[in-house]
Amino acid sequence: MDRQTTLDIKTAIAGERRELADMLDGLPAEKWDAPTLCAGWRVREVAAHMTMGFRYSLPKMAGELVKAGANLNRMTDRCARHDAAAYATSELADFLRDNAHHPWKPPVGGIAAALGHDVIHGLDITVALGLDRRVPEDRVRILLDTVTPRTLKFFKAAVDGVELRATDREWSYGTGAPLSGSAQDLLLLAYGRKLPPGHLQGELSDRFTAV
Repeated sequence: MDRQTTLDIKTAIAGERRELADMLDGLPAEKWDAPTLCAGWRVREVAAHMTMGFRYSLPKMAGELVKAGANLNRMTDRCARHDAAAYATSELADFLRDNAHHPWKPPVGGIAAALGHDVIHGLDITVALGLDRRVPEDRVRILLDTVTPRTLKFFKAAVDGVELRATDREWSYGTGAPLSGSAQDLLLLAYGRKLPPGHLQGELSDRFTAV
């Protein structure tokens, strides 16, 4: 990845965090307890998880992982639930805004994965709440380029036998029965999510739609 591309992604991350912080600030209080596309997490747990990398030092993260028996999913779930209760909603939004340029990255995937973390979790909230937020095109384009068999395997995205076709840009992935939707909705599928009814078109759409 060249220096300019890295700078572009860093700029995209900062913009995404600020915009998501503004979105969170504008939510009515009751929406913070609404479910999201992350199974078992409300908006407040997703927001807490999104800001975990800014608030936890590496030693603290390692300690939490030991407590969870080295199970990453168990650790992140427990921390998200604890932190969602420990912080005010305004604090969670401020953590995102104040850390727009924080260099945190997931353990794998590099800086593009950091952008993916913010974009996908933001969509976990906005899509579940029915908010009409469109992720800027440049950010979606960066993430579409990261969709690979490795990405799909990591997020347990069961898209075998399906051709994903974006309806709002020239992009497709895979082979098989056509499944159409907006590029950002198809990104959610690549990251292992199911979508609310009405987001996808195709004979296999029910397979990827939340009941």
